[in-house]
Amino acid sequence: MAFYLSIKEVWRNRGRFLLFSLVIALITLLVLFVAALGEGLATANKEYFDKLNADLLVFQENTNYSTIESRLDYGVLKNVRRMPGVADVGAIAFSNVKIVLPQGQETLDISLIGIEPGKPGSPPVFEGQEIRTKRAKEIVLDASIAETIGAKVGDLVTVSSTQGTEEELYSLKVIGVTDGRQYFYQPSAFVSLQIWDEIRPQAAIASSRASEPVPNILAVRLVDPTALAEMSAYLQSRIKDIEVTDIKTAYQSFPGYTQQQGTVNTIKGFTFLIGVLVIGGFFQIQTLQKVPQIGMLKAIGTSNHIVANAAILQIFLVTLFGVIIGSVVTWGLAIGIPAGVPILFQGTAVAIAIIALMLIGPIGGLVSVRMALKVEPLTALGM
Repeated sequence: MAFYLSIKEVWRNRGRFLLFSLVIALITLLVLFVAALGEGLATANKEYFDKLNADLLVFQENTNYSTIESRLDYGVLKNVRRMPGVADVGAIAFSNVKIVLPQGQETLDISLIGIEPGKPGSPPVFEGQEIRTKRAKEIVLDASIAETIGAKVGDLVTVSSTQGTEEELYSLKVIGVTDGRQYFYQPSAFVSLQIWDEIRPQAAIASSRASEPVPNILAVRLVDPTALAEMSAYLQSRIKDIEVTDIKTAYQSFPGYTQQQGTVNTIKGFTFLIGVLVIGGFFQIQTLQKVPQIGMLKAIGTSNHIVANAAILQIFLVTLFGVIIGSVVTWGLAIGIPAGVPILFQGTAVAIAIIALMLIGPIGGLVSVRMALKVEPLTALGM
């Protein structure tokens, strides 16, 4: 009976309910894009760290887990490597350079990451091979760079870097392509730590270089990956001038990361609140307009249970139709989004957003359900 009543009313007033479903579709579109924007911005900032094949990261002391400020002596690497419970350690260094596009007129900003071949921090490749030697002028590109510049395994790429006051060009051979590894909103390219030290931008051209490069951080793989807290405390107590943390804490400490995600989540929260108010207002008006009909149903013996179920089912159906329309439109628009826009539709985030949107319908319509239950038959019929 409840299902019949709800479907019958929606069908008789299909124009009105269709327009409202379109309003819900717009709210759905906004919520899904805000969720995708938050995920995209977070991924563009931390993707390399999120996929890092390590358990802990070692930073210089008092740098607040900043990869920019941290500088570690090579002796620290040797000390960490000797510690009990440490399975392997890899030194990692970061800098920003440009890749000269094939036309030679434009450049692409990238993060140049220096790694130790075969150690934690070195990315896996799905085409070609990983970096195996320290001195070879070889480079592994992430998929974004390879697609943008049209590079393949075996090609030569030209890297532009500032040395003193001059722009120097370096020719490197592409030996592998890895998946997306963005770091600080830029695609990443990987070279050995020694080649990184040669290419990295410097304020002045040094007449001689240090015997060993100075990495920014160390990536540590543990014998027991579950002993993160214990090993962090142990390493900090045994080795001076370092601070150790897990990967999630490290990227959440990146400059602006927490504030950025907080802003996106606030926008998402206000969007849900607006959705609750809009849906609640619409169905409240609907209930006020059909008070006589509800009174008639109650006068002929219809129970409050049926009236409430009919109202809730109607709210659910209209919300469901609107969410479906909004999801389809979002999917269509997502296909045409340029590759450079930091929007990422992740399955889990999209599912959570859709479930939340389905819940705000009944929540917003609770007031109208309560109004329907309080209708007195005689009063509604003017008697």
